[in-house]
Amino acid sequence: MKRWLVRAAVMAICAGAVGIAWAQMSGKGGQTVSEPVAPAKKVPPAPSAVRELKWTELLPKDWNPERLFTELGKFRDGDPRADALLEKIRKEWDKSPVVKELDGTQVRLPGFLVMLEGNSKGVTEFLLVPYFGACIHVPPPPANQIVHVVPEQPVPESLAMEALWVTGTIRNVYVDTNMGSSGYHMTGAKVEKYSRR
Repeated sequence: MKRWLVRAAVMAICAGAVGIAWAQMSGKGGQTVSEPVAPAKKVPPAPSAVRELKWTELLPKDWNPERLFTELGKFRDGDPRADALLEKIRKEWDKSPVVKELDGTQVRLPGFLVMLEGNSKGVTEFLLVPYFGACIHVPPPPANQIVHVVPEQPVPESLAMEALWVTGTIRNVYVDTNMGSSGYHMTGAKVEKYSRR
C-alpha cells in the first residue's frame, strides 16, 4: 500500500510539472512562447562620460595628513624643532600622493583660479584650488589639492575672482610653480563660470 502511495505521488508531481510546462507553452500560464529572439545588434560604446569630481576624491583614501600635525602641538612658537617639523610638512605636502586611478579620466571640477601666466586675451595658465585665496594669503594646500591647468582658450580676467568649472582630462603630473606645487595637471581644459545645475 505504501509503495502505491509513493508511485501515485510521483505520478502526480510529474503530471503537475507537465501541466505547468504545457500552460506556459500555450500561453495560458502567463508566459508565451515566441519565435527565437535574434541576437542583439552590437551598439558602439558611448563616449566616456565626464565625471564630476569633489575635491575629497583627489585624496587617496589611505593618506592621513593630520598625522604630521600631532607632534606640532608639543612645541612653542619659535622652537627650532617646530620650524623643522613645519619644513618637513611643507615638503611632504608638496609631494603628497595622488589617486592613480584618476589618471586619464575626463573630469569636471569646481574651484578657484590662481593666475600663473596671461596675455592681453586673459589667463593662459593657472592653478585650480578648492577655496578662494589658496596659495596667496596662506600657505598653499597639499599638491593633491591643486590642479595645474592650461586652458584651451585664455580665461577672461573678469572670471579670475569667480568660482569656476574646469572640464578636461586630468593627469597625475606634479608641477612646481612659484605659487605652489600641484599633483594633477590638465591641458586644453574648458573653463566656464560656476553655476549650480
